[in-house]
Amino acid sequence: MAQADGASLPGWDLGDLYPGPESDALRRDLADADAEATALHEEFAGTVADLDGAALGALIARYEAVKETLERLTSYAYLVYCTALEDADAGRFFQTIREETTAIESRLLFLTLELNRIDDEALEEKLEAPALARYAPWVRDVRAFRPHQLSDEAERLLHEKQVAGRAAWVRLFDETMAQLRFPVRGEALTSAGALNLLSDKDSATRKEAAQALGSVLGENVRTFALITNTLAKDKEIEDGWRGFARPISARNLGNRVEDAVVDALIAAVEAAYARLAHRYYRLKARWMGTDALDYWDRNAPLPEDDDRSIGWGEAVSTVLDAYRAFSPTLADIARRFFENDWIDAPVRAGKAPGAFAHPTVPGVHPYLLLNYQGKTRDVMVLAHELGHGVHQVLAGAQGLLMAETPLTLAETASVFGEQLTFRALLEGEDDAARRRVMLAGKVEDMLNTVVRQVAFCAFERRVHDERRSGELTPERLSEHWLAVQRESLGPALRLEDDYRFYWSYIPHFIHAPFYVYAYAFGECLVNALYAAYREKPAGFERKYLDMLRAGGTLRHRELLAPFGLDASDPAFWSRGLDVIAGFVDELEAAI
Repeated sequence: MAQADGASLPGWDLGDLYPGPESDALRRDLADADAEATALHEEFAGTVADLDGAALGALIARYEAVKETLERLTSYAYLVYCTALEDADAGRFFQTIREETTAIESRLLFLTLELNRIDDEALEEKLEAPALARYAPWVRDVRAFRPHQLSDEAERLLHEKQVAGRAAWVRLFDETMAQLRFPVRGEALTSAGALNLLSDKDSATRKEAAQALGSVLGENVRTFALITNTLAKDKEIEDGWRGFARPISARNLGNRVEDAVVDALIAAVEAAYARLAHRYYRLKARWMGTDALDYWDRNAPLPEDDDRSIGWGEAVSTVLDAYRAFSPTLADIARRFFENDWIDAPVRAGKAPGAFAHPTVPGVHPYLLLNYQGKTRDVMVLAHELGHGVHQVLAGAQGLLMAETPLTLAETASVFGEQLTFRALLEGEDDAARRRVMLAGKVEDMLNTVVRQVAFCAFERRVHDERRSGELTPERLSEHWLAVQRESLGPALRLEDDYRFYWSYIPHFIHAPFYVYAYAFGECLVNALYAAYREKPAGFERKYLDMLRAGGTLRHRELLAPFGLDASDPAFWSRGLDVIAGFVDELEAAI
């Protein structure tokens, strides 16, 4: 697929993982992982507490090596599958690999379960050994779940049943969504294609696309409601057994952030709805010559926007130049994604919608999935996902067990990459009208990242809380959706009946419950980080790169301390939100 500037959209080459689904290398890795997991279980199960620090460190190193092989296998299978969701063979391959790796992993569960039963004093003594001290951050994070750990038998049952339980319902959602087609302008579009038209220059096209989305989602809403209800009940059951007080608490613990910090973030954003989203959409309605916007005009181009298509080559140079102006190190790592076919960019039937960066394993490299269609927002998505990718490369030196960053901090590099790209574009634009359009676009992106995602979280809270009293009908789910959207977006938006079904296409609700607040966390954090950069640029790049290299070894307080920031301070969130409010102030003064 070629762009206007002649540059073709890249497709990724998964050969760095495996030559193919039937390759000897893949089957050999499966067999080797199976044999090593069996050997570890036979040699060490029931004896972990008796090992000295050096022996326990050596055991964890062997465990990490097996886990890396398994993660390589599942990463490859998923990346094959997510570009061919309608292909039965790809689905079968993904499911088969997932079942085989899950069975192998069940023989490794003994390590973390027994590690959590060692008393604190004995563990501290063991951690004096360098071989174990290396894994101290991972041990810390494993033991954070000690109060919620079940019996060995229950943990193994939950682990092994996942492939026929929660994971199967997620797969049903993905494949159902991939098969849907939305009739717009005589074409049968994928969800990605139809959603892209909500930012089309032509109002009639936006309306037709929006109504097609609502109509088709409505026709399938009973299936999506069943999936949502089943997964919410599944979570309720497991949370109850594990003793989590609230549906969001398990996610917070996994994100290594305190409930109180997340509560403060959500409260701050909800309190700012009126001065951010409500005010901006009133302004946009006036800019577009009306008292209120139809929901399909929420992301419409502004009247002064030329809505030009941005070719792939221009998008790449724009993002890389912005990265390089801040840090040559970041730009050099980012360039490797384009030089080595680590990106899959075109929109295709059967491909997963949206975008993501998959870290795979430290021994290989990340891959990026995009659905690039030449909009300014697509350039920002490229900058965002590339930030994830660069972060994952830098953190990879920590090794598999400690490279993964909590979701709250995983959004830092991605949102910072967007900020760098936007600032570079804005500073390079001399035309006042064009600058206003760019600034409005950035405000809309920030509202989508902060206000909309916190509203998504409010929807999830309502659904999961009510599910404890019984199943929610499709109508009830839609009522909750409209309620939180009206609260967050404000009276300047008309949310008609078709919009009530839009909750059903959002994958985060299905793939990772309560993931969504991490976007708001990252946006506010980056606003504060960027302000620190502008105030004291000297030495900032080094501290920033050190933060990314830390991966999951440090908590948010430790990572932010070198910048003089503290996410546990309630005023922290207000500072981040003030940046968005300031942009709206600037637009009000300019219109």
